[in-house]
Amino acid sequence: MYGTKPHAASCNRQRSNGVPPLAGAKADPRRIALLASGRRHGPITRLVTPWDIGELTKPFIFLDYAEVAPGPRPLFRICRHSNTATLTVALNDAGPASGEPQRAFQLCLALSPADERSQETNEHVASQEVEEVGPVRVILGQFGQTRSRISNILADINYFHVRLKEGQRWRYVAPDGHNVTWLAVDRGGLQLQEGERVYWEQIAVFGDSGGVIEAQAEGDTSFVLGSARRHRHPLAHEEHSVDTGLSTIAQGEAEVPRIALRLRVQGSR
Repeated sequence: MYGTKPHAASCNRQRSNGVPPLAGAKADPRRIALLASGRRHGPITRLVTPWDIGELTKPFIFLDYAEVAPGPRPLFRICRHSNTATLTVALNDAGPASGEPQRAFQLCLALSPADERSQETNEHVASQEVEEVGPVRVILGQFGQTRSRISNILADINYFHVRLKEGQRWRYVAPDGHNVTWLAVDRGGLQLQEGERVYWEQIAVFGDSGGVIEAQAEGDTSFVLGSARRHRHPLAHEEHSVDTGLSTIAQGEAEVPRIALRLRVQGSR
């Protein structure tokens, strides 16, 4: 079975391992409720699925991390359901000449009834078109006064790609009503306020209560963070019939469902 492997005991040890919290954090911290490692399948690491922790993170129901050979096709495919939207964030500008693999996160979201009525959208967003503020690339939603340029077919969802240098700190306070917040690391590691740590190919899901998430990078670090209101609608899924497509990139693009967001965000140059 695909999915993540929770490490609740490990998470609890990290909270009591004697590592002092980050200095200067004055607001109440938003603590980790679940720390999980992804399941690797060849070049794909699956971090979230509907039949695993997707009930905790919905509307974020799939999250895959991939390292694949760069090719001529855009790195995205569409979930084969009319009530989902899929978007891929390329984390680097890999090319055949560079010899580097293409690193990417692919996210699949469950659409609300209002979003399902939105018109189908295809978007390809170049690196220079992604709004940035400090270390944050604003893929969806808003960070501070900076708002994503992507058309708002997905209401009230924040999704960021954050890059920090060794020792650099960053904080996030979710908007009111965003009771789902998570982050997933693809490079380096993060130390949070309570001595908790999140490393490469791990996802941290935070508790529903409000508070500040403050992180400090351990080495040069790259991660994505999502926050939203929890999807109130039950997930209907069959394990064998849901596929985000990263594991079959080489087979070409799937058919376009009735409603889907096609989005590729290129890596930073």
